[in-house]
Amino acid sequence: MIPPDTAPAFLSRHGWGGARIAPLAGDASFRRYFRIHAADGATAVLMDAPPDKEDSRPFLAIGKHLHDLGFSAPLPLAAELDIGLVLLEDFGDERVNPVLARDPGREAAVYEAAVDILAALHDHPAGDVPPYSEPELLREARLFPDWYLPAVGLAEAPGYDDAWAPLWAAVRAEPAVLTLRDYHADNLMILGRPGLRGLGLLDYQDALAGHPAYDLASLLQDIRRIVSPDLEAAMIARYLAARPGIDAHAFRTAYDILGAQRNIKILGVFTRLYVRDGKPAYPRFHPRLWELVRRGLAAPALAPVRAWFDAHVPNSARHGVSVPT
Repeated sequence: MIPPDTAPAFLSRHGWGGARIAPLAGDASFRRYFRIHAADGATAVLMDAPPDKEDSRPFLAIGKHLHDLGFSAPLPLAAELDIGLVLLEDFGDERVNPVLARDPGREAAVYEAAVDILAALHDHPAGDVPPYSEPELLREARLFPDWYLPAVGLAEAPGYDDAWAPLWAAVRAEPAVLTLRDYHADNLMILGRPGLRGLGLLDYQDALAGHPAYDLASLLQDIRRIVSPDLEAAMIARYLAARPGIDAHAFRTAYDILGAQRNIKILGVFTRLYVRDGKPAYPRFHPRLWELVRRGLAAPALAPVRAWFDAHVPNSARHGVSVPT
């Protein structure tokens, strides 16, 4: 991964002249990340977000909001949005997913910390972000028939939108909370800071004002690592205990709906990343996604959507998209 031509001059303008630039990561968007190594040993992270494809202003605004509330979002050290470069505080390499793969005995404590952050965040107003509206939830759910079905040789059957329609009332939240939308083990960093600052938050630029169950489902129905049913149940109970004013039954219903919506959406997103954007790594997650979708569709609240899937998506199409070897 080659850094943009504008990076050395950008770094020089902001006191990092001569620093070494090393590839760090990319993601499902057009953003790329590099670690910057200064001669004195200081490090930072360079985010390359081409301005014709990515708008970094929401990332910076939401990061400031999170930081002001006392959470660990990476502080911006410099930014020139006209060339798409942002220099960020370096949170290191202790990402939750690989850390727990090496040391599974830390799992309960890490998930407790992650749930406590959500509960504390949800005690604050959502801030100045758009609503996670019913049209947006449906638009996302439609990524499944729009992208996944054609990729497995199926046409969309009537009634898909109608199957979701009776579910949306259960996921209206008053008041709505800041929904980060990608809150899971690969976007959390272990920092060793005290209290609610102990985990670093990443990838929140698409945050909306939505139901508090969404990010909890994102955390506990993880695509890339398996969370046991016992841990999932314990963490839902922990969240509800931290926010005793919530109707527990209504919350669990919304959790079931939003978890299913999210995983069905991601089946479409990951297919689009492969079909349209030429990223062949994403279909390997399809079998895990189908495990989560099958479980989600079994919830009573999902009965209309389950009926549509049972009528129109045969078992032979519930494994994933084939990728040529």
